[in-house]
Amino acid sequence: MNGQTKTNEKLPVQPTYIFNDYLKFIIPSLLGILLFMIPISGEDGITIPVAYLANQINGLLGDAIPALAVLTITLSVVGSLVAVFAKPAFILENAYLNKLLNVSKFWLTARIFGMVFAIVTLYELGFGWIFSENTGGLLIYDLIPILFSTFLLAGLFLPLLLNFGLLEFFGALLMKVMRPVFTLPGRSSLDCLASWVGDGTIGVLLTTKQYEDGYYTKREAAVVATTFSVVSITFTIVVISYLKLEHYFLHYYMTIIIAGLAAAIIMPRIPPLSGKGHTGYEETELKAESNLPSDVSIVKTGMNQALEKAKKNDRVSNIFKEGIQNVMDMWLGVLPIVMAIGTVALVIAEYTPFFMILGKPFEPVLTLMQVPEAAEAAQTMVVGFADMFLPAVIGSGIESEMTRFIIACVSVTQLVYMSEMGGLLLGSKLPISIKDLVLIFLLRTIITLPIVVVIAHIIF
Repeated sequence: MNGQTKTNEKLPVQPTYIFNDYLKFIIPSLLGILLFMIPISGEDGITIPVAYLANQINGLLGDAIPALAVLTITLSVVGSLVAVFAKPAFILENAYLNKLLNVSKFWLTARIFGMVFAIVTLYELGFGWIFSENTGGLLIYDLIPILFSTFLLAGLFLPLLLNFGLLEFFGALLMKVMRPVFTLPGRSSLDCLASWVGDGTIGVLLTTKQYEDGYYTKREAAVVATTFSVVSITFTIVVISYLKLEHYFLHYYMTIIIAGLAAAIIMPRIPPLSGKGHTGYEETELKAESNLPSDVSIVKTGMNQALEKAKKNDRVSNIFKEGIQNVMDMWLGVLPIVMAIGTVALVIAEYTPFFMILGKPFEPVLTLMQVPEAAEAAQTMVVGFADMFLPAVIGSGIESEMTRFIIACVSVTQLVYMSEMGGLLLGSKLPISIKDLVLIFLLRTIITLPIVVVIAHIIF
């Protein structure tokens, strides 16, 4: 009842907003939608403007980005070592620097390993299993440059989505859909859409910010990050092209949507996600979602909430400062973890039979489902945990188009892969452990595989 009263008091039926308030909401929000969510046709196919601009930066800087990334990772380690052991006042007394650099011994160790792997790979220092093109080389020359430039642009422009009322507006409009269907607050709708249409890495960054700002509980943050952070449309095209199934792209993407939505409905209602706490981030007060007033239309309520939010952001310098901090969070906090965890996962996949053994139980399952070349396809069901592209690499030699189609769809709908998404999640402040990621990966595979196989039988 209190939430109802509070909402009605703050959001009168006849609000008093001036024209500038509307502009302050509309202009930044439209720019945010344009940059993060509107698909455009780029040189490599369909993409979003932020990803397109990131690729342009990669093209301009070229071979310098791996070296810049290694330098950034090294600075992260040096800063963390200084903060943890020397404990200078200028770091400990600064809330932002203290959170960024004064990390636990575990994360400090992970950052150090990330730096060592990065340096060994960049300079090819004797350990071929670390710097080979399928392990550290894949990360430092293919993935890290994309993350480096994407984090730069996404971090700088993210306040356009967060700070000018867009989430509040969509939150009111979709509260009655998101809560009963996905067990999420209405404001998560834009987060989920940006994660799905845009890029998974952008989705994790957006979700992390919402969680740290007190808008998500632990359970809600974990659900959004592991349920909607799909790889970009561009990368799905790369996967389907690598498997020589471009002519099935529409069938492929519709299958991903159907299987992905089914998983999004089921996963929040079962462990480990259902067991996450209903408390917020420890360092921020949890902001409960207000009830919708009965005497005001949903659109009017959303607009009022959006305008209230936009009015509070009248200093450009604060927005720019927040953008820079977003970039530093991802560059110094996440890149070393991605390098550390991604390298270990890829080494295991490349040089041990670990994933082949884990994939054995899927062989009789695929046979029972009448999937051709089930033995060859079995290991692709689990190797995607190391890297999302590995199932396509391993499955490219399979003759059956239907089996290659299944591999392509499942590899995307599994979502959790350690070379990027897993590293990002573990490197963030989100309440997700490595055990959670393993369980989520397996459960998503179990949920989406039968759906994909049924659709594949219909198509082929």
